[in-house]
Amino acid sequence: MSPASEPTGLPVYGPHPAPEITVVLPTYNERDNVPIAIERVARALDGRLWEIIVVDDDSPDGTSDVVNAISERDGRVRCIRRVGRRGLSGACVEGMIAAASPIVAVMDSDLQHDETILPRMLEAVKSGSADIAVGSRYVDGGASNEGLSAVRQAGSKLANGLAKVLLGVRLNDPMSGFFMLRREMVERLEPKLSRQGFKILLDIVASAPRSIRVVEVPFSFRERVAGESKLDELVTIEFLALILSKLLFNAVSVRFILFMGVGATGVVVHLAVLRAGLVVPGIAFEVAQTVATVVAMTWNFFLNNWLTYRDRRLHGLAMVRGLLSFYLVCSLGVVANVGVAGMVHEADQVWWVAGIAGAVIGAVWNYAASAALTWRVR
Repeated sequence: MSPASEPTGLPVYGPHPAPEITVVLPTYNERDNVPIAIERVARALDGRLWEIIVVDDDSPDGTSDVVNAISERDGRVRCIRRVGRRGLSGACVEGMIAAASPIVAVMDSDLQHDETILPRMLEAVKSGSADIAVGSRYVDGGASNEGLSAVRQAGSKLANGLAKVLLGVRLNDPMSGFFMLRREMVERLEPKLSRQGFKILLDIVASAPRSIRVVEVPFSFRERVAGESKLDELVTIEFLALILSKLLFNAVSVRFILFMGVGATGVVVHLAVLRAGLVVPGIAFEVAQTVATVVAMTWNFFLNNWLTYRDRRLHGLAMVRGLLSFYLVCSLGVVANVGVAGMVHEADQVWWVAGIAGAVIGAVWNYAASAALTWRVR
């Protein structure tokens, strides 16, 4: 049947009911788990209008191909394949913004979240009794021991406690990756949300007005069935950086905070190597200083590659090229540091002001230039 036409000239098709809920499943190398996750979500939401958006970070295992094959059979399932960018938080935001429904949910595709609580979460948000419904491991009836290592459990509890104390977040499980809210809230908060890291819920709650109502629905965290977890002990460090970013009113990014933290450890390494070199007979200060500088830069590169740019981590020959470019970036940073410090000192003669000015300019240069050259998005 040919569509009618409106006065605007745009075609008008027959009514097609929009979904009442969209479930966003961020994925990376989950080809074995994602079909099961889709089937379980569909079963849990049987009788409701739903859609599932799988946001895949260009998985080399062909996760997106598996999802596209499912989409050909069921139009309620679609895939967003992100090429050249990674990160769980960014994937979640992208999926939620793309939703066709007024209510969106985020859950893992690794089968560790209990999809059977989705209807309870939906009723809480749809009825207006909650702005955000959270699948929680740390309320009565919930459990986390089955799916987390002892180290990750300890890190999770530490981060949860700090989020409550420092940000005033009224959540028992702010590190949960299982939650639901209205899409309009995501759209309103989107400019304040970080694209880096793995814990988007804290970012949303910390960015939202203090008056938001949160309901926590208990669930038991399951063991992973297939594949390997992308969440390791580094998640806690990123989580702490996110807390600091929020305390600074989003003035600096999570990545910049991590970069500066790595730089601080590099200063310690530099001084340790310099001291060790000076105790060696016959070693001039200039030689010891040069060795200490190279060692510190090397330390900073590998630590940044492991932590700060874990979503762009370099391997093999790319790592070697990255290390050389990082040496170049940092060498130019030293020139910028010294040049700015010299100009400031000449202007007001206050040595510590000049030193801070030079250090800030050098750090900003190193961060910006290394992001563009060493860990650039390809």
